[in-house]
Amino acid sequence: MSHKTSKKIKNVAIHCLLAVLAFIWVFPILWVILTSFRAEKGSYVSTFLPQSYTLDNYIKLFTDTSILNFPQMFMNTLIIAIFSCILSAFYVLSASYCLSRLKFKMRKPYMNMAMILGLFPSFMSMIAVYFILKAVGLTEGSLIRVALVLCYSGGAALSFQISKGFFDTIPKEIDEAALIDGCTRWRIFTRITIPLSKPIIIYTILTSFMGPWLDFIFAKVICRANADQYTVAIGLWKMLEKEYIDGWYTSFAAGAVLISIPIAILFLCLQRFYVDGLSGAVKG
Repeated sequence: MSHKTSKKIKNVAIHCLLAVLAFIWVFPILWVILTSFRAEKGSYVSTFLPQSYTLDNYIKLFTDTSILNFPQMFMNTLIIAIFSCILSAFYVLSASYCLSRLKFKMRKPYMNMAMILGLFPSFMSMIAVYFILKAVGLTEGSLIRVALVLCYSGGAALSFQISKGFFDTIPKEIDEAALIDGCTRWRIFTRITIPLSKPIIIYTILTSFMGPWLDFIFAKVICRANADQYTVAIGLWKMLEKEYIDGWYTSFAAGAVLISIPIAILFLCLQRFYVDGLSGAVKG
């Protein structure tokens, strides 16, 4: 067997393996989408493909609010995710820039402490955080949204490692030249570093938005029985409880499709900045 033939067989085998892996990855998504249009009710069916299709599952999410108010849950989650994203992105980028560019006494101890704390899952502090929020009156009524925003954004600066690594790649000579010209650190950060850091800013925005949008544990603990403050994660979970699953199972699939749309739109709108981030940095 010639080397050319052997290489062709190897490429075919690799592509077949990748096709199988791609099918395994796409299959659950396809199943959820098909289930969201299924006309048959209930969680158990004998066929993979729906026997008939309907839009009633999507319509039910926005019209039947007697038991589960999906539009309100969607708006609650959207508000929490937007404010958490703004605060988290600011905290992460500010802390990363300071740790990358500034030299101060507690710099290395802070980075070591943050790395150690990052080894522990955040829900370990969940009960303590809840009682602190309860003590200051943030666990009732509309203040629950404020409490969730604080939970999601309060410790965001601990996740500085990736952003700091990116800021380290920007030449420090640019900062030094700006300082000589009379710029303050804040102006350097906002007028020079941020425009050169679009890729990491987009990454930070996406991750900061997805965390609150998909979180269930903190939202469930803080919202408790306040149904008017539920997020979509809690709402979808409620749809699978035994008293609701028969009538809401296909609507659960429709809700799962709907909550993926904002993430997809956000990514499609921002992905063009990945390549453009440093395209003119060195020349400028």
